[in-house]
Amino acid sequence: MTETPSKPAATAGAHTGSACRVALIGFGTVGRAVAKILCENADRTLRLTCICNRNFERKKQPWVPSDVTWTDDVQAVLQSDAHIVIELIGGLNPAEQIVRTALATGKSVVTANKQLIARHGPDLLQLAASHGCQLEFGASVAGGVPVLPSLRTGLCGDRLHGIAGILNGTCNYILSRIENARIPFSEALEEAQARGYAEADASEDLDGGDARAKLAILALAGLRTRVTPETVRARTIRTLDAVDFDYAAELGCTIRQISRADLKGETLFSDVGPCLVPTDSPFGRVQRNLNLVLTSGQYGGDMTFSGAGAGGDPTAVAVVSDLMFVAQNIASGGGKKVVASDVSTAAISSDFETPWYLRFFVRDRPGIVARLAEILAAHHLNIDSLLQKPGFDKSALPFVITLEPCRDSLLHPALEEMAKLDFLVRPCLCLPILR
Repeated sequence: MTETPSKPAATAGAHTGSACRVALIGFGTVGRAVAKILCENADRTLRLTCICNRNFERKKQPWVPSDVTWTDDVQAVLQSDAHIVIELIGGLNPAEQIVRTALATGKSVVTANKQLIARHGPDLLQLAASHGCQLEFGASVAGGVPVLPSLRTGLCGDRLHGIAGILNGTCNYILSRIENARIPFSEALEEAQARGYAEADASEDLDGGDARAKLAILALAGLRTRVTPETVRARTIRTLDAVDFDYAAELGCTIRQISRADLKGETLFSDVGPCLVPTDSPFGRVQRNLNLVLTSGQYGGDMTFSGAGAGGDPTAVAVVSDLMFVAQNIASGGGKKVVASDVSTAAISSDFETPWYLRFFVRDRPGIVARLAEILAAHHLNIDSLLQKPGFDKSALPFVITLEPCRDSLLHPALEEMAKLDFLVRPCLCLPILR
């Protein structure tokens, strides 16, 4: 039987009457960790009054105070006297309607839902502002790394024009394992799945969907630019081979999945995918499943944030930090909020100008390099270097051509022409080189 949340007494438990009443919807890995923090820190100005989850009887924990109501009735939660609703069920449906209803009734919302904020963030922020409440989503990007709160407060006085990051811990774990052990991609993926870093279907991670949703949120918060995730080009890491790390090392680089957004005038240049980065750069030093975000500002220059980007406890810390921020604003009657009127719309482009790494697998024969050079010259592209390691089978010989900086739009017609060559064993792998 469903238990309906009742209005808690102001002095219940160890909390004071001034505590903000908090309702938690979703008691999974992150929700459980959030509840644990709230229940173990009785001196906070936050009071957990309700936990909502399907089959809640099986979820109950002895460390949750007896005055906390358990329920599976979302509507009862939304109609309760909670000041703040925490949405941790994820996905778009029914999370979007839950958040919209909460905001429309004047309840502030804290969420870690990256897909929701990436797609509906500006509209939800406007809805919150129109009803005098707040929407906070600091845990939706980089988990426990306080990137979004820093964009909201510490960097709000700067004029940011660029954001780049390693935003997906699964990809970074796989790529750093290939780098360090020179194992095949498939083996690194299996290892990530066995350790719980990757889902059985890891497509959203491997093909860039997760990272571009997070990049859209960073563009909203840091660059004040509305970005639909699907407008950002996402490139997969599945085509990488251990030999690519050998050749990258020859260039003083390694390979990471990088999400980047550069605002130039009314155009936002954005892209998610594997890139060569210097081994001694902040990106090159990030190992295993950690995250890193680098912001570039007109006045403050570059700022770097790094740490654990996933996991119940780090993400829960970010959620509770947002709760405390909202509670402080409720108590003071104000606070800095990003509203939709602050957000502009920009043209989205992936036409970056960078040096490029082109890796080929070919059936070896005379004239291959000459033919590739001929195509590149016809498209006005300049070769910077040619790398070929000995000891490989001539029937599938890998080698690399690097190009001097050129625009993506100039390179791809040349790649399309190369794809028709009969000596190619695999399609050419094309990666930007970031310096």
